[in-house]
Amino acid sequence: MSQGEDVSKVDIGLERDVFLRSLLRELSGTLEKVVGVEEAAGYISVVGGVIGEQIDTSYRQALRVERLSRRQVTEALVDLKRRIQGDFYVIEEHDDRLVLGNRACPFGDYVKGRPTLCMMTSNVFGVIAAQNLGYARVAVQEAIANGDPECRVVVRFTMADPVGADPAEANAREYFRVEE
Repeated sequence: MSQGEDVSKVDIGLERDVFLRSLLRELSGTLEKVVGVEEAAGYISVVGGVIGEQIDTSYRQALRVERLSRRQVTEALVDLKRRIQGDFYVIEEHDDRLVLGNRACPFGDYVKGRPTLCMMTSNVFGVIAAQNLGYARVAVQEAIANGDPECRVVVRFTMADPVGADPAEANAREYFRVEE
């Protein structure tokens, strides 16, 4: 840069989205280093729960319903991720569970090596499903954050199997409806 060049005209690859993704990546990384991965996931879970409540309220108000139907829950989970530039899709759909895949994380490459950010997905999905259907158990079985090519998320709607019964759902988290 020459002495007379305008700083606002140089290309440094910085804009709001990149800044916010970088901020979240570094915040989660700092939490992981300071308090450990498990505790960091707990902190991020709290934020994810609040965001989940806000998104759930937005969908229910927009659809003018007290509770989303089972079908609307599925559609909302896929739709909300689409709106934030994720690429979630339904792999399987059963009465007791929903299996979703994801080809693109909303955090982009900033999620790599930061599995605690997956708690945002778990909590947002869990809160929306539980608030509308009474219960949810969410397991992130595969994650781009862990180096997998895609994410695989299982959302169960019944307590038929005890937590931990399926080794593929060892990291599952349970969510229950909170009466307003």
